[in-house]
Amino acid sequence: MQLRLRDHVFTFPRAPLVMGIVNLGADSFSGDGLPDLDAAFAKSQTLIADGADIIDVGAESARTNRGPIPEDEEAAQLVRFLERWTAAAPRTPSGTPVPLSINTWRPGVVQSVLPHGGDLLNDLSALPTDENARLCADHGAGLLIMHSVGQPKVAHTHVGYDDVMARLDEFFAEKLALAERAGMPREAIVLDPGIDFAKQRDDNLRIFRELERLHRFERPILLPVSRKTVIGDILGLPAPERDAGTIACLVAGVLRGAHLFRVHNVRAAAQAVRTLDSLRP
Repeated sequence: MQLRLRDHVFTFPRAPLVMGIVNLGADSFSGDGLPDLDAAFAKSQTLIADGADIIDVGAESARTNRGPIPEDEEAAQLVRFLERWTAAAPRTPSGTPVPLSINTWRPGVVQSVLPHGGDLLNDLSALPTDENARLCADHGAGLLIMHSVGQPKVAHTHVGYDDVMARLDEFFAEKLALAERAGMPREAIVLDPGIDFAKQRDDNLRIFRELERLHRFERPILLPVSRKTVIGDILGLPAPERDAGTIACLVAGVLRGAHLFRVHNVRAAAQAVRTLDSLRP
């Protein structure tokens, strides 16, 4: 199985990819937002040195207890970062270019940003229309499709499922077909089950336990496990203190065949992935 992004190709099976998080806004739920461009870019370099295979940059928090920022403001922040990124040509310690994931969902922002670069669109909108898929196809960017319900930045804590895995099966079959009709190559698509998004604690835990069911789509699976609410529910800890729980979820994801992990603590995650990969038969 291959994942083809704008300028990168990853072939699986291989060691899972670690996606490091750079938040340009000051409103990150994890308290690590960096609105200063120099500080944000420096952090991206640190994450690469710590073992990040991909950098995921966003300018708007997904927190549902905050309103959205204006589209032009979000786009401007992302474009400034992209221009700096392109000019500095970030590379891994081995010398290969580092892919950049753009974390946004409003089509107006996507349309403004993708002409400036970005290898993957990390879209948390649940793809209600084909607009973002068409934009990614036009610019050669990959597309991450995340499962959720309703509009982003609105709390959906009331949502429940008789069978969350059956719903994921239906959702991804529908959205993959939608994206492909819009011109997206299947090899450029990543799936994200949307841990914590419109799901209850038991829904999240079941996804971890039965993640292998999603392999039928033959697309890479991203688990954004880092410091999630479900970990806080289990451990009774605030977000900055959930790294041990994050690694436990990462291990569970690796054992069930996840291909990418979006994390705050890249050093710990990269070390865990490297160790687990060395233990494979």
